Amino acid sequence: MKETNGYLLRTLTCALTASWMVAAAPLRAADETPAQKGKEKSDTLVVNHFRYMGPVEVKTPMMVDSVDVTSKAFETAQWLDQPFSMATAARESRPVETLPLTEKQLAVNIADFVMETQNYMEAEVKVEGLKHWRLYVDGVKNTDGKVKLEPATHRLTLQYLSLPDTAQQPKVSIICQQTNGLVTDNQGRRMFTIHDVVEGVGLSVVGLSPNGKYLIVTHSTRKKGGQTDTTRRLIETATGKVLTERQENINWLPRTNSYYYTRAGVDGRQLVAVDPATGQETVMAEQLPEGYFTIAPTEDYLIYSLQREGTADRKDVYEIIHPDDRQPGWRKRGYLARYDLKTGVMQPLTYGYRSCWLQDISADGRYLLFSAATSRLTQRPTTLSSIYRLDLLTMQTDTLVEKDGFVGSALFSPDGKKVVIMGSPESFDGIGKKVKEGQTPSMIDTQLYLMDLSSKQLTPLTRDFYPNVLSMEWSEADGNLYFKAEDRDCVHLFRMDGRSLRIERLRVPEEYVRGFSLAKTAALMAYNGESAANAQRLYTVQTKTMKTKTLRDTFAERFQDVAFGKVEAWDYVNSRGDTICGRYYLPPHFDAGKQYPMLVYYYGGCSPTSRFFSSVYSFHSYAAMGYVVYVVEPSGTTGFGQEFSARHVNTAGDYVADDIIEGTKRFAAEHPFVNPKKIGCLGASYGGFMTQYLQTKTDIFAAAVSHAGISDHTSYWGEGYWGYSYSEVSMANSYPWQNKQLYVDHSPLYNADKIHTPLLFVHGDADHNVPVGESIQMYTALKLLGRETALVLVADQDHHILEYGKTLRWYSTMLAWFAKWLKDDSSWWDAMYDPKRCRY
Repeated sequence: MKETNGYLLRTLTCALTASWMVAAAPLRAADETPAQKGKEKSDTLVVNHFRYMGPVEVKTPMMVDSVDVTSKAFETAQWLDQPFSMATAARESRPVETLPLTEKQLAVNIADFVMETQNYMEAEVKVEGLKHWRLYVDGVKNTDGKVKLEPATHRLTLQYLSLPDTAQQPKVSIICQQTNGLVTDNQGRRMFTIHDVVEGVGLSVVGLSPNGKYLIVTHSTRKKGGQTDTTRRLIETATGKVLTERQENINWLPRTNSYYYTRAGVDGRQLVAVDPATGQETVMAEQLPEGYFTIAPTEDYLIYSLQREGTADRKDVYEIIHPDDRQPGWRKRGYLARYDLKTGVMQPLTYGYRSCWLQDISADGRYLLFSAATSRLTQRPTTLSSIYRLDLLTMQTDTLVEKDGFVGSALFSPDGKKVVIMGSPESFDGIGKKVKEGQTPSMIDTQLYLMDLSSKQLTPLTRDFYPNVLSMEWSEADGNLYFKAEDRDCVHLFRMDGRSLRIERLRVPEEYVRGFSLAKTAALMAYNGESAANAQRLYTVQTKTMKTKTLRDTFAERFQDVAFGKVEAWDYVNSRGDTICGRYYLPPHFDAGKQYPMLVYYYGGCSPTSRFFSSVYSFHSYAAMGYVVYVVEPSGTTGFGQEFSARHVNTAGDYVADDIIEGTKRFAAEHPFVNPKKIGCLGASYGGFMTQYLQTKTDIFAAAVSHAGISDHTSYWGEGYWGYSYSEVSMANSYPWQNKQLYVDHSPLYNADKIHTPLLFVHGDADHNVPVGESIQMYTALKLLGRETALVLVADQDHHILEYGKTLRWYSTMLAWFAKWLKDDSSWWDAMYDPKRCRY
């Protein structure tokens, strides 16, 4: 009866102490957070570290009239309403411990100071001893001195007036509930935050000119607020000098060392070639048809990749004719056409119901490689691909691959006598397969196969090669095949000798190569990459000598003033005898004598969490907030060999969960700076499923976050746009109606009663990959079970949260949840999701 009365009381009153969508519960003294315990108290911290510029003398303007157009008389304080450059003031400033006494002249003074905190903070900035002043917080005017600061280094700017014959001794202090962890002198170093990820400069390699003298790079700058400016830069490779910058998409002609772009002419679209040395332009074609095209190596024709619209149904009541028909544009079919630059005549090359895609054009321009897809829903794989070689002189077609559901892209060798094909281990009846008996290989563990075009003989090139191939380019200069591949938790560059077929790793800087390009007639490569501890850099490499040159270092440009913690590798041997790769990030100013809360992160999809620097799952920013971050590469990920990645298939998380749990326990036990009672975990997509699944198997986590995670394999299998096709990878030849143990027993939803960890669900409400219902149904189950949980939806966002402002709030939501449960501080969460709202 007491419990009933308590329930009635809680349903009739506001749940003042509960977070949004978390079940209301009575507040006990033992549950009070430090922020709640100190609400009756306040601490004062006097600021005594400034950057100061001034005094800058100003004079009263000539009074043409006694009042202005608004009938107001001039007031001295108006000097503070004039625009000024904070950047210039910061550059010209000097460090001081106290602000100087003002008494001799009318002058403007500008003082900067920082407020840096690892935790959310609400405070009041109190300014004393001044008559006229203005306060700016991170460049935004603050009118009342009250500030709400998320974890970061915040710059506060005080602009004030000196008055003639008036002695003023400025004093600045901060009043808050707790000054512990608040820093006002960061020794010129700042915290790394999510803003450093979503804002700033990025670059990617577009391509080297055929002779290697020039390089085109995409350069993008994302500003505060989310606006992105993207240009293409033409760089001289010998000097790194930027020769020109254009808004248009520019790329290289295959042979003549000129770049091209399209533009709107007087009488239609034009194809324009530009000499990079002189800037002289030549119009190659007038009235060019719209559409995406590839220029032939001989530069005399274009291959267009076009689409035909399928028959449309009514928009109000309509039939879905295929599971993929839910996807916009599925009824369109792709075809290829040749456009002759001399005559201006377009010739369709393929025709039919099936879509066709261009794969490559031979160096002599005579042959095309293209693929066509066939749907077959009744058997795995449900999509079959065929690869053809088309003779453009005779229009005769040679079938190279006939309806193989495991093959992907293909390239001609430079002499046109061979073709290299990317595909999974099951391609070509499994000639490249290397797994244990009874295992099914992962369909995304990509292998390379070489086909001799005269004999059609196939050679598996990477059967004994553990890294997972991502992209490739065949060099005309030396006849070797270059490719990048997931290599454990790195993405490295590799080269296969065109004759011996021997593969070697190229020992070049950076742990994570994002893109590369080869010169056609020179032994030169350009690439951009990053590492776990540094942002992107741009390089050229002499492929004969392997001499490397740095053309651009965005890390040095952007982060010289940032304090970073160390990143260390940490592998362990699990109970099965496997070496499980991992790494960890330490907070800046790390103190080995302290205990820190820890966050554990693991892969989503099937790819490793590679050693990249830039990601919205920003490990350095987590560490900057005082967390140790452990990134583990459990069984099932690519990049560690076929047998390892095959553990993802038909296990529904078993090997993965075991490795995460064992690794977390081992790491905490071997590192006394980790608080074993304050460990959280998070993951997205498959990693979101894993977050949920882990909580059904262990109680080692004090908090967890699932972003866009699968809660019920049976519902995701049919509802997600790619649900059934992803299940071909993860649950090969298993279906809900014949494998209840896999689909039901391994679904978190059917094990919800085992979960006791505070679990946050975040999800884009327009997610087509993993529908939002996957989070809703699991959240509902935990609410009915009376467990600590919350659900936060991001409006109009798909599987990835990409919109600028929503990205920032999504990120803050996850970290506020961890602060509540791992730092015993709910102030950030409460500020975002007001606990004073009434609820049942």
